Amino acid sequence: MNTSIFASAKKITTHVLQEMKHQDEKIAMLTCYDYSMARILDQAGIDVILVGDSASNVIAGHKTTLPITLDEMIFLASSVMRAVNRALVVVDLPFGTYQGNSKEALNSAIRIMKEAGADAVKMEGGQEVVESIHRILSAGIPVMGHLGLTPQSIHKFGTYVVRATQAEEAERLKADARILEEAGCFAIVLEKIPAKLATEVTEQIKIPTIGIGAGGGVSGQVLVLYDMLGITQDFSPRFLRRYHNLMEEIEGSVQKYINDVKVKEFPNEREQY
Repeated sequence: MNTSIFASAKKITTHVLQEMKHQDEKIAMLTCYDYSMARILDQAGIDVILVGDSASNVIAGHKTTLPITLDEMIFLASSVMRAVNRALVVVDLPFGTYQGNSKEALNSAIRIMKEAGADAVKMEGGQEVVESIHRILSAGIPVMGHLGLTPQSIHKFGTYVVRATQAEEAERLKADARILEEAGCFAIVLEKIPAKLATEVTEQIKIPTIGIGAGGGVSGQVLVLYDMLGITQDFSPRFLRRYHNLMEEIEGSVQKYINDVKVKEFPNEREQY
């Protein structure tokens, strides 16, 4: 049951998220990549749906988020948008569509907004992407930032370990958060950083922070839907809480179906014309 004081809101907007932080109500966000799942999430009352480039891993089976294309992200986002009435839908700008070229960044964001009908875009990075953020915002497109562990930079980091554990990197992250806020981002995802640092960032900026592996002192939380439902079982990071074990249930259901077909119990007389 949705006990949110904003449950009656017909549409979650960037302004509503700001009000949620102001009134200390946590923001619930999940990734989603298709119509059927998005419809369930929206009906359940989720605040924000992220059409994440994690689809590169979860849907396409790649080892990183880098291979997924802008066309593929638009296809997925379009599918989600057809199902959603209330949630704010944010779409990741994929790797190679905004880094180092603010004009290309704007064109990529415009395509996502026009062709998918999305509500906002998300991009990774701090100071190095500010020019692209300014250009996208100049077109009236809302931007969500992303700091900490930035999966599109995995080859730079070489590992998925917790980021900003040392003072220098922590200070740089705090500075980047202020830069993103000043640039006009409406929220920032903080991924896999110390909880104390995430709390400090959240208290120092006015815009909401959405954590994944960043503790409870942030403005909200995000998880990958397939992870929290237990469909994917490949890894179990400390921050992941599995609310179900759908892999086991789905596998069992498929095995039951196979058996029913093999022993000629499906279809029965009531299941045919």
